[in-house]
Amino acid sequence: MVEVQRYPFGQHAFNDLRDNAFATSNWPLVYVLSDEKHLRAYIGETTDTLTRMSTHLKHDEKRLLTAVHLITSEYFNKSATLDVESMLIKYMAADGKYTLLNGNLGLADHNYYQRDELYEEVFREVWNRLIAKGVVSRTLDHLDNSDIFKYSPYKSLSFDQRQGLLTILHELTNPDVQNILVEGGAGTGKSVLAIFLFKLLTSEDHQISLREFSDEEAEIKSLLASLRQTLPNPKMALVVPMTSFRTTLKKAFKHVSGLSPNMVISPSELTKQHYDIVLVDESHRLRKRKNLGAYFGSFDKACEALGMDKHTCSEVDWVCKQANKAIFFYDESQSIKPSDADVDVFQRLKSAKSSATHRLLSQFRVKAGQPYVEFVDNLLNGRIDDDEVFTAKNYEFEVFDSLSDMVQTIHEKEEQVGLSRLIAGYSWPWASKKDAEAYDIVIGDVRLRWNSTNTDWINKTGSHKEVGCIHTTQGYDLNYAGIIFGEEIRYDPESQSIVIEQDNYHDRTGRQGIKDPAELQHYIINIYRTIMLRGIRGTFLYACDDALREYLKQHIPVHNVGQIQPEENNVVELEPYVNSVPLFDLQAAAGEFGTLNDVSDLDPDKHEEWVAVPEGVRVHKDMFACQVIGESMNRVIPNGALCLFRTDLGGSRSGKTVLVECIDSVDADSGSRYTVKVYESFKTEDEYGWRHQRIQLKPNSYDNDFQPIELSDHQDQQYRVVGEFICLIEQSQ
Repeated sequence: MVEVQRYPFGQHAFNDLRDNAFATSNWPLVYVLSDEKHLRAYIGETTDTLTRMSTHLKHDEKRLLTAVHLITSEYFNKSATLDVESMLIKYMAADGKYTLLNGNLGLADHNYYQRDELYEEVFREVWNRLIAKGVVSRTLDHLDNSDIFKYSPYKSLSFDQRQGLLTILHELTNPDVQNILVEGGAGTGKSVLAIFLFKLLTSEDHQISLREFSDEEAEIKSLLASLRQTLPNPKMALVVPMTSFRTTLKKAFKHVSGLSPNMVISPSELTKQHYDIVLVDESHRLRKRKNLGAYFGSFDKACEALGMDKHTCSEVDWVCKQANKAIFFYDESQSIKPSDADVDVFQRLKSAKSSATHRLLSQFRVKAGQPYVEFVDNLLNGRIDDDEVFTAKNYEFEVFDSLSDMVQTIHEKEEQVGLSRLIAGYSWPWASKKDAEAYDIVIGDVRLRWNSTNTDWINKTGSHKEVGCIHTTQGYDLNYAGIIFGEEIRYDPESQSIVIEQDNYHDRTGRQGIKDPAELQHYIINIYRTIMLRGIRGTFLYACDDALREYLKQHIPVHNVGQIQPEENNVVELEPYVNSVPLFDLQAAAGEFGTLNDVSDLDPDKHEEWVAVPEGVRVHKDMFACQVIGESMNRVIPNGALCLFRTDLGGSRSGKTVLVECIDSVDADSGSRYTVKVYESFKTEDEYGWRHQRIQLKPNSYDNDFQPIELSDHQDQQYRVVGEFICLIEQSQ
């Protein structure tokens, strides 16, 4: 369905490009320009390849790129190539090999004939061909679960988000407006809009690639041009109050041209300089001077630096003082602690003459949509009819009678799709913080520990075995969330209402100073509402209080307890480790190859077989080649293909294709002691540090009969990762 061909990029390469029938016949295609030395890339699509390449050679940045990969298919039409280009930008940014030179995408995804039926599979083949060529390394399934993908600036916007973008740009050009509030519930895409906008405002004119499919895009270009006249190079920052989520967004900014992790800052860092434009994501978590714990000192120091009264101001005031224009992304319902700035502060801000407000309404995190959001709100606030039961065909929503069953279900979902986590109300002390052997949550025969880190816990290896709290999950997306309603929340059948047991609520900074029980109930209800809106595919519930569990069961379904020759090229002479690498016969390697710890130790004069590497690949002494036999990886590696590998360097291998030595067995597919598979690792931590709890070696084949190889803790000693797949050298004929 798809072909990917590599050419040098430069004036001298046009004769080679003219030999490509797609490039010379005005056929729509997609291309990737790249540079292996500086690891920069640009992705585009065109129907006039030669003219487009000539244009790129005149561009200050793109002309420095050294290779072009043409992605061609007889199935391509203009709509399809625009779609493939868009998807490639999103996924290659998340893959992280290259820093992309691309600007923002078009505002909206566009539908076209057979998009779902045919072109989803076409794109998967495009991606697999790019893995084979060494352009990308991680699988689509792996990237789908990464926060770097979820919070990439290369996202298309919903109708609501596009209207919000237009509102913000209009107000940024309005000299009478200083503060802009974008309101929206959990899952309405506030973070995506904030990051898209940040990238748009920091891009130079030539980097903005909105395609003018609509009047909206033409209007945005006009507004940006107007803004450039007053702010040609705006000094900007993205403020994120929560440490964990701030760490995640810094990662998302790392591999995007024009963005830097340093642009994502904490509220206290506002004291360092004044900004033209400040965006604040999760602004409902900006703080005031109450229940700050260890942060009291930093808060007071910042107030002093800004000349503000520490007793009357909040971090909202810091933003307003340090920004000529401030954009707050806000959800009143996600204020979950007494230290959060008062709702009144935002109400006054909204009512000020120098402020403008826009509201996002569409829910697109949770597949059950807005009806689910409204149901959760009514359920937790006792506004639900006695006979109402919520179900959705595309959403798994169940209440469990057994916590053990829910924990097991979350573990199964983690194995199947990843990003499945347990979350609980803060109704147990954090004993394991001081004693790593202690259990925090003990219910029947279930023993669990709180999150072992506050920073980026969602993405920590083994976190599905722990329990997160609101502070480590707010702002994140999950595939499945298993919610434990703790001992601080119960249901009173007589009053038919949810009530709070203050003595069982152990978030010290979340309850100190609260004298009105209704205020504490407001925060705790907001906590459960927020964590119930984390799961994209499903949400599972267990309640410690029997009466609350029965109440949930009235309205939620109850859970009921699978040797080839080197590629011909123009190289006259093979020079070891200059343009060639050693070739090994894995079928005959028995023990020799397996005991070779570093192929860079190989004496070129004594090794007989060498193979030329593909043009454009930078050769290292730890590279080698071998033939891969079998059909278990045929989506990327055809049977009999000659492949380039690099000696395993350790580090994260998850989602990558690796060559593994089977110490005590023979792979049934290849007939040798070596197998090539996609590596996934599931780790756990004990007193001796991190160790593999389970390793999965997954096939990537059109034949669904191939099953993953599951390695338990004791079995992983029987397998050794020898190398990481770089690219194909030659396919079998």
